[in-house]
Amino acid sequence: MAEVSVVEFGDGDRKLVIGMVHLDPLPGTPFHRDGSLPEIIEAAVAAARALQLGGADGCLIQSVDRVYPTGEEVDPARVGAMALVVRAVVESTGGEFSVGVHLLRNAARASLAVARVAGGSFVRADALVGRTLSANGIVQPDPLSVMAYRRSIDAFGIRMFADIDSMHYRWTGRKSTAEVARYAVTAGADAVCVSHPDVNRTLDTVASIRATTEVPIVIAGRTDHSNVTKLIQNAHGVFVGTCLKSDRPGSPIDLEKVRRYVAAVREAEGLPGAAV
Repeated sequence: MAEVSVVEFGDGDRKLVIGMVHLDPLPGTPFHRDGSLPEIIEAAVAAARALQLGGADGCLIQSVDRVYPTGEEVDPARVGAMALVVRAVVESTGGEFSVGVHLLRNAARASLAVARVAGGSFVRADALVGRTLSANGIVQPDPLSVMAYRRSIDAFGIRMFADIDSMHYRWTGRKSTAEVARYAVTAGADAVCVSHPDVNRTLDTVASIRATTEVPIVIAGRTDHSNVTKLIQNAHGVFVGTCLKSDRPGSPIDLEKVRRYVAAVREAEGLPGAAV
Protein backbone atom coordinates (compact mmCIF):
# COMPACT_ATOMS: atom_id res chain seq x y z
CA MET A 1 0.00 0.00 0.00
CA ALA A 2 1.21 3.51 -0.81
CA GLU A 3 1.78 6.09 1.91
CA VAL A 4 -1.41 8.12 2.25
CA SER A 5 -1.43 11.89 1.89
CA VAL A 6 -3.32 13.70 4.64
CA VAL A 7 -6.61 15.58 4.55
CA GLU A 8 -7.53 17.31 7.79
CA PHE A 9 -9.91 20.15 8.45
CA GLY A 10 -7.83 23.00 9.73
CA ASP A 11 -7.49 24.31 13.25
CA GLY A 12 -9.81 27.13 14.24
CA ASP A 13 -11.31 28.93 11.26
CA ARG A 14 -9.09 27.43 8.55
CA LYS A 15 -11.07 26.35 5.47
CA LEU A 16 -10.07 23.60 3.06
CA VAL A 17 -9.95 24.51 -0.62
CA ILE A 18 -10.17 21.39 -2.80
CA GLY A 19 -9.95 21.93 -6.55
CA MET A 20 -11.58 19.59 -9.04
CA VAL A 21 -9.45 17.67 -11.51
CA HIS A 22 -11.83 16.36 -14.18
CA LEU A 23 -10.56 13.51 -16.34
CA ASP A 24 -11.42 12.71 -19.92
CA PRO A 25 -13.13 9.30 -20.30
CA LEU A 26 -10.90 6.52 -18.99
CA PRO A 27 -10.16 3.08 -20.44
CA GLY A 28 -13.05 0.73 -19.81
CA THR A 29 -15.69 3.41 -20.53
CA PRO A 30 -17.70 3.82 -23.76
CA PHE A 31 -16.27 7.16 -24.87
CA HIS A 32 -12.59 6.64 -24.05
CA ARG A 33 -10.26 7.67 -26.87
CA ASP A 34 -7.79 4.86 -27.47
CA GLY A 35 -4.22 5.79 -26.62
CA SER A 36 -5.15 8.93 -24.64
CA LEU A 37 -4.27 7.72 -21.14
CA PRO A 38 -0.79 9.33 -21.11
CA GLU A 39 -2.41 12.65 -22.07
CA ILE A 40 -5.02 12.22 -19.32
CA ILE A 41 -2.31 11.62 -16.72
CA GLU A 42 -0.26 14.60 -17.93
CA ALA A 43 -3.28 16.91 -17.83
CA ALA A 44 -4.25 15.75 -14.33
CA VAL A 45 -0.75 16.38 -13.00
CA ALA A 46 -0.69 19.85 -14.59
CA ALA A 47 -4.08 20.71 -13.06
CA ALA A 48 -3.06 19.50 -9.61
CA ARG A 49 0.21 21.44 -9.74
CA ALA A 50 -1.65 24.62 -10.72
CA LEU A 51 -4.00 24.15 -7.78
CA GLN A 52 -1.09 23.54 -5.42
CA LEU A 53 0.86 26.57 -6.67
CA GLY A 54 -2.27 28.69 -6.33
CA GLY A 55 -2.62 27.84 -2.65
CA ALA A 56 -5.31 25.14 -2.68
CA ASP A 57 -5.11 22.45 0.00
CA GLY A 58 -5.77 19.55 -2.32
CA CYS A 59 -7.64 18.21 -5.31
CA LEU A 60 -10.43 15.75 -6.04
CA ILE A 61 -9.74 13.61 -9.10
CA GLN A 62 -13.08 12.86 -10.69
CA SER A 63 -13.81 10.54 -13.60
CA VAL A 64 -16.01 12.15 -16.24
CA ASP A 65 -17.96 10.38 -18.98
CA ARG A 66 -21.26 10.78 -20.80
CA VAL A 67 -23.00 7.73 -19.31
CA TYR A 68 -22.38 5.96 -16.01
CA PRO A 69 -23.37 2.81 -14.17
CA THR A 70 -25.48 3.58 -11.11
CA GLY A 71 -24.14 0.82 -8.89
CA GLU A 72 -20.77 -0.24 -7.54
CA GLU A 73 -19.75 -2.13 -10.67
CA VAL A 74 -16.61 -0.72 -12.31
CA ASP A 75 -14.63 -1.98 -15.29
CA PRO A 76 -11.18 -3.14 -14.06
CA ALA A 77 -9.44 -1.08 -16.75
CA ARG A 78 -11.14 2.04 -15.42
CA VAL A 79 -9.99 1.31 -11.87
CA GLY A 80 -6.44 0.62 -13.02
CA ALA A 81 -6.32 3.83 -15.05
CA MET A 82 -7.63 5.88 -12.14
CA ALA A 83 -4.95 4.39 -9.87
CA LEU A 84 -2.25 5.43 -12.35
CA VAL A 85 -3.63 8.98 -12.49
CA VAL A 86 -3.89 9.30 -8.71
CA ARG A 87 -0.40 7.94 -8.12
CA ALA A 88 1.09 10.35 -10.65
CA VAL A 89 -0.64 13.29 -8.98
CA VAL A 90 0.41 12.18 -5.48
CA GLU A 91 4.03 11.84 -6.58
CA SER A 92 4.05 15.24 -8.30
CA THR A 93 2.48 17.21 -5.44
CA GLY A 94 3.99 15.68 -2.29
CA GLY A 95 2.44 14.53 0.97
CA GLU A 96 1.11 17.89 2.20
CA PHE A 97 -1.30 18.23 -0.73
CA SER A 98 -4.44 16.14 -0.25
CA VAL A 99 -5.57 14.00 -3.18
CA GLY A 100 -9.11 12.60 -3.38
CA VAL A 101 -10.77 10.00 -5.61
CA HIS A 102 -14.27 10.06 -7.09
CA LEU A 103 -15.26 7.34 -9.52
CA LEU A 104 -18.64 8.41 -10.84
CA ARG A 105 -21.46 7.71 -10.42
CA ASN A 106 -21.11 6.03 -7.06
CA ALA A 107 -18.32 3.45 -7.05
CA ALA A 108 -17.38 4.05 -3.43
CA ARG A 109 -15.57 0.76 -2.88
CA ALA A 110 -13.46 1.16 -6.01
CA SER A 111 -12.68 4.76 -5.02
CA LEU A 112 -11.54 3.57 -1.59
CA ALA A 113 -9.37 0.90 -3.19
CA VAL A 114 -7.68 3.39 -5.52
CA ALA A 115 -7.06 5.85 -2.70
CA ARG A 116 -5.67 3.15 -0.41
CA VAL A 117 -3.32 1.70 -3.02
CA ALA A 118 -2.26 4.88 -4.84
CA GLY A 119 -1.80 7.21 -1.85
CA GLY A 120 -5.01 9.24 -1.91
CA SER A 121 -6.34 10.69 1.32
CA PHE A 122 -10.10 10.90 0.79
CA VAL A 123 -12.97 9.78 -1.42
CA ARG A 124 -16.29 11.30 -2.39
CA ALA A 125 -19.47 9.25 -2.53
CA ASP A 126 -22.41 10.54 -4.57
CA ALA A 127 -24.68 8.59 -2.23
CA LEU A 128 -23.89 6.79 1.01
CA VAL A 129 -27.38 6.50 2.49
CA GLY A 130 -30.90 6.58 1.06
CA ARG A 131 -31.15 6.75 -2.71
CA THR A 132 -31.25 9.41 -5.40
CA LEU A 133 -32.36 9.81 -8.99
CA SER A 134 -29.72 10.48 -11.63
CA ALA A 135 -29.74 10.92 -15.40
CA ASN A 136 -28.60 7.30 -15.62
CA GLY A 137 -31.21 5.86 -13.26
CA ILE A 138 -31.72 5.34 -9.53
CA VAL A 139 -28.55 5.36 -7.44
CA GLN A 140 -29.13 2.94 -4.55
CA PRO A 141 -26.15 2.82 -2.14
CA ASP A 142 -25.26 -0.04 0.17
CA PRO A 143 -23.50 1.53 3.17
CA LEU A 144 -22.96 -1.80 4.92
CA SER A 145 -20.98 -3.28 2.02
CA VAL A 146 -19.02 -0.04 1.61
CA MET A 147 -18.00 0.08 5.27
CA ALA A 148 -17.26 -3.65 5.40
CA TYR A 149 -14.95 -3.23 2.42
CA ARG A 150 -13.41 -0.10 3.92
CA ARG A 151 -12.59 -2.16 7.02
CA SER A 152 -11.26 -5.11 5.01
CA ILE A 153 -8.59 -2.98 3.28
CA ASP A 154 -7.79 -0.95 6.41
CA ALA A 155 -9.06 2.25 4.80
CA PHE A 156 -10.72 4.07 7.69
CA GLY A 157 -7.77 6.44 7.48
CA ILE A 158 -9.13 7.43 4.07
CA ARG A 159 -11.72 10.12 4.76
CA MET A 160 -15.15 9.72 3.17
CA PHE A 161 -17.04 12.79 1.97
CA ALA A 162 -20.72 12.01 1.28
CA ASP A 163 -23.11 14.14 -0.77
CA ILE A 164 -26.36 14.70 1.10
CA ASP A 165 -28.02 17.58 -0.83
CA SER A 166 -26.25 18.68 -4.00
CA MET A 167 -26.13 18.45 -7.79
CA HIS A 168 -25.21 14.76 -7.32
CA TYR A 169 -27.69 13.75 -4.64
CA ARG A 170 -31.11 14.57 -3.26
CA TRP A 171 -32.93 12.38 -0.73
CA THR A 172 -35.91 10.55 -2.22
CA GLY A 173 -38.72 11.22 0.22
CA ARG A 174 -39.38 13.61 3.08
CA LYS A 175 -36.31 14.03 5.23
CA SER A 176 -34.53 17.25 6.11
CA THR A 177 -30.94 17.64 5.00
CA ALA A 178 -29.91 17.77 8.66
CA GLU A 179 -31.52 14.35 9.17
CA VAL A 180 -29.74 12.95 6.13
CA ALA A 181 -26.46 14.36 7.49
CA ARG A 182 -26.97 12.40 10.72
CA TYR A 183 -27.71 9.21 8.75
CA ALA A 184 -24.55 9.68 6.69
CA VAL A 185 -22.39 10.25 9.76
CA THR A 186 -23.87 7.17 11.43
CA ALA A 187 -23.06 5.16 8.29
CA GLY A 188 -19.41 6.28 8.34
CA ALA A 189 -19.13 9.64 6.56
CA ASP A 190 -16.35 11.92 7.83
CA ALA A 191 -17.76 15.01 6.08
CA VAL A 192 -20.92 15.91 4.17
CA CYS A 193 -21.32 17.81 0.90
CA VAL A 194 -24.06 20.30 0.06
CA SER A 195 -24.80 22.86 -2.65
CA HIS A 196 -27.69 24.66 -4.32
CA PRO A 197 -27.95 27.35 -7.01
CA ASP A 198 -29.62 29.66 -4.46
CA VAL A 199 -26.94 31.07 -2.13
CA ASN A 200 -29.37 31.73 0.73
CA ARG A 201 -30.75 28.21 0.57
CA THR A 202 -27.21 26.83 0.80
CA LEU A 203 -26.52 29.04 3.82
CA ASP A 204 -29.73 27.86 5.49
CA THR A 205 -28.81 24.24 4.82
CA VAL A 206 -25.37 24.67 6.37
CA ALA A 207 -26.93 26.35 9.43
CA SER A 208 -29.46 23.53 9.90
CA ILE A 209 -26.74 20.87 9.79
CA ARG A 210 -24.49 22.74 12.21
CA ALA A 211 -27.40 23.16 14.63
CA THR A 212 -27.92 19.40 14.94
CA THR A 213 -24.78 17.53 13.88
CA GLU A 214 -21.07 17.98 14.53
CA VAL A 215 -19.68 17.06 11.13
CA PRO A 216 -17.47 18.99 8.71
CA ILE A 217 -19.51 20.53 5.87
CA VAL A 218 -18.16 21.02 2.37
CA ILE A 219 -19.77 23.35 -0.18
CA ALA A 220 -19.74 21.09 -3.23
CA GLY A 221 -20.02 23.30 -6.27
CA ARG A 222 -21.76 26.45 -7.51
CA THR A 223 -19.25 28.81 -5.93
CA ASP A 224 -17.22 31.48 -7.67
CA HIS A 225 -14.93 34.35 -6.81
CA SER A 226 -17.85 36.65 -6.00
CA ASN A 227 -19.83 34.42 -3.61
CA VAL A 228 -17.39 32.02 -1.96
CA THR A 229 -16.47 34.32 0.93
CA LYS A 230 -20.13 34.38 1.97
CA LEU A 231 -20.89 30.73 1.23
CA ILE A 232 -17.96 29.22 3.07
CA GLN A 233 -18.08 31.40 6.17
CA ASN A 234 -19.91 28.79 8.25
CA ALA A 235 -18.74 25.72 6.35
CA HIS A 236 -15.45 23.90 6.67
CA GLY A 237 -14.32 23.52 3.07
CA VAL A 238 -15.21 23.77 -0.58
CA PHE A 239 -14.95 21.78 -3.81
CA VAL A 240 -14.32 24.16 -6.70
CA GLY A 241 -13.86 23.61 -10.41
CA THR A 242 -15.42 25.59 -13.24
CA CYS A 243 -14.66 29.11 -12.04
CA LEU A 244 -10.93 28.32 -11.93
CA LYS A 245 -10.80 27.87 -15.70
CA SER A 246 -11.08 30.32 -18.58
CA ASP A 247 -14.30 30.56 -20.57
CA ARG A 248 -12.92 28.35 -23.35
CA PRO A 249 -14.33 24.79 -23.38
CA GLY A 250 -11.76 22.27 -22.18
CA SER A 251 -9.41 24.97 -20.95
CA PRO A 252 -6.83 24.22 -18.23
CA ILE A 253 -6.90 25.61 -14.71
CA ASP A 254 -5.84 29.26 -14.55
CA LEU A 255 -3.22 29.81 -11.83
CA GLU A 256 -4.20 33.43 -11.21
CA LYS A 257 -7.86 32.46 -10.85
CA VAL A 258 -6.85 29.87 -8.25
CA ARG A 259 -4.89 32.46 -6.30
CA ARG A 260 -7.78 34.94 -6.33
CA TYR A 261 -10.26 32.26 -5.29
CA VAL A 262 -8.06 31.07 -2.41
CA ALA A 263 -7.64 34.69 -1.29
CA ALA A 264 -11.45 35.06 -1.20
CA VAL A 265 -11.71 31.93 0.96
CA ARG A 266 -9.00 33.16 3.32
CA GLU A 267 -10.98 36.40 3.67
CA ALA A 268 -13.79 34.33 5.22
CA GLU A 269 -11.52 32.94 7.91
CA GLY A 270 -11.92 34.76 11.18
CA LEU A 271 -15.11 36.57 10.19
CA PRO A 272 -17.87 36.56 12.85
CA GLY A 273 -19.67 33.24 12.80
CA ALA A 274 -16.90 31.42 10.95
CA ALA A 275 -16.79 27.64 11.34
CA VAL A 276 -14.65 26.16 14.07
